[in-house]
Amino acid sequence: MAPLAPRRAPGRALVLALALCAPFVLSGCDAFTSDDPALPEPSLSASPVQPADPEEEAEPDLTRYYEQELDWKRCGGNDCAELEVPLDYAEPEGETITLEVLRVPARDKDRRVGSLVVNPGGPGGSGVDYATNAAAYFGPELQRAFDIVGFDPRGVGRSTPLDCLSDSQLDTLVAADPDPDTAAEVARSDRLVRGLGEGCLDRTGALAEHMSTAEAARDIDVLRAALGDGKLSYFGASYGTFLGATYADLFPDRVGRMVLDGALDPSLSSLRLNLVQAKGFETALRAYVGRCVDRGGCFLGGSVDVGTRRIRQLLDQVDRQPMDANGRRLTAGNAVLGVWAPLYNESFWDILDNALRSAFGGDGAPLMALSDAYVSRGADGYLNNSLEALYAVNCLDHDDAIPSSEVDQYLPRFEKASPTFGRIFAYSLSGCEQWPVHSGRVPEEIAAEGAAPIMVIGTTRDPATPLEWAEALAEQLESGVLVRRDGDGHTGYLAGNDCVDTAVESYLVSGKVPDGTVDC
Repeated sequence: MAPLAPRRAPGRALVLALALCAPFVLSGCDAFTSDDPALPEPSLSASPVQPADPEEEAEPDLTRYYEQELDWKRCGGNDCAELEVPLDYAEPEGETITLEVLRVPARDKDRRVGSLVVNPGGPGGSGVDYATNAAAYFGPELQRAFDIVGFDPRGVGRSTPLDCLSDSQLDTLVAADPDPDTAAEVARSDRLVRGLGEGCLDRTGALAEHMSTAEAARDIDVLRAALGDGKLSYFGASYGTFLGATYADLFPDRVGRMVLDGALDPSLSSLRLNLVQAKGFETALRAYVGRCVDRGGCFLGGSVDVGTRRIRQLLDQVDRQPMDANGRRLTAGNAVLGVWAPLYNESFWDILDNALRSAFGGDGAPLMALSDAYVSRGADGYLNNSLEALYAVNCLDHDDAIPSSEVDQYLPRFEKASPTFGRIFAYSLSGCEQWPVHSGRVPEEIAAEGAAPIMVIGTTRDPATPLEWAEALAEQLESGVLVRRDGDGHTGYLAGNDCVDTAVESYLVSGKVPDGTVDC
């Protein structure tokens, strides 16, 4: 079963860049409207575990957290510290957890504007790694003007970590058939996700109940105070846009300069999110095949339709008979992720060419390497817990899954939106139905009334976060300012478009707000 939905900033180096962006997330296609009788919105599942919603309680005393000072220590040429936050904001006198924080000091002390808190997406991406590699992700202007501050969100990486499964169990989850063909395969997928969730509770306890984006946003405000900043300056990519928008909605008067790149639309159900993301990945795949066809002599075929069908046939072939990959078995689950990963960044399309050529010849190793990069798996096991965190966060944020027994009724619409990947995204609808912790959260618009201007960036052929999501979020935000990039790949800043880069850097460094929508 493919991991729930994507969202992470693409890197400049493959091992850093290929993010967790499987389908669970995303949506809103022209072909679907919420009042379509053929696709009813599902009702919420019953909840075996109901974590407390901190917004429903009277505001507790958080003084000791807001008054803490960070004890910075040198680490690899940067500064590192730990931030203490409550596990449950409704019970601040109870258990606490720590968040790892890393600061890359501004290069020009005389021109320093302040701190820029950054998040790469995921959910499950490491902000510490993101900041450590600031030279790859942020232009010289931002590096001169800001302390780039990254943190590993609650449960992620070097912060108090979520732990759910052994590496071999995670391999089984990733390799599972993403579009099960039989009742037995559907039941197996359900068991695997349920086992992941139960493993999180067994190994980590209450942390699994407190991984929501709303709680992570509250952590950011504690970090803002510990940094000594009256206002938050923030750059969030992919899922990091949802985290930033959630912060702005909770603390609008504390928003400084905020950029949300590769935006999610927070108002959409899992059904609509997946439908639009299916369309987005199909669009990106067709752009990739189109480039091959335009060059002439394309190894995939003489037209885009022929090329995409050949890729689908390869996935079906691997589903029937897994392929050797240097002693490992490339399954359909691995192969799908291996195809998706390079679609995040056009500069990786040549890598996908080579991987597909090898697979057509019976060698699955290159596709397996791409799949491994997508889920942060190294030669000796998983490099971090990003895959586990991705499920835990998504399932708390989107408690509107559809039982696997009901997915069949949605297949025609998904297959129309994406002939290549539609079934995969349709079965991702049930990804959280078996999750043992239910929040009851339903999607809603985010307005962040009273916040300072918030820049929202979308890209026309972004596979993971389609442009229409950025347009929707910019419209919902009372102070949203839209920047549209015409191009391929995931996210827009430092993607080879000077117009986007200038808009971002002029706003963050000088506070220059565009007069209206910027088309780049």
